[in-house]
Amino acid sequence: MFYYVYVLESRKYRRHYIGYTNDLRKRVGEHNCGKNISTKKYIPWVLIYYEACLDRNDATRREKYLKTTQGNRFFKRRIKEYIYKEIY
Repeated sequence: MFYYVYVLESRKYRRHYIGYTNDLRKRVGEHNCGKNISTKKYIPWVLIYYEACLDRNDATRREKYLKTTQGNRFFKRRIKEYIYKEIY
């Protein structure tokens, strides 16, 4: 079984949400249906990045890292081309 660390982007507000799950398609659907209170007001969400891990602890550790300042910098460098395409 895989565990996924994912980043969603709100198309309306250009905000990002970082989370982890073992069923990525179902989880993205839940975000877009408004089942998550913290993301409900920023619908619609689009999956822009994900990583797969074999162990749940690795996925939670990676999620926590991406939520730090250093992790946020890493993430933005990782999807640099996507960010610049969206801006220009």
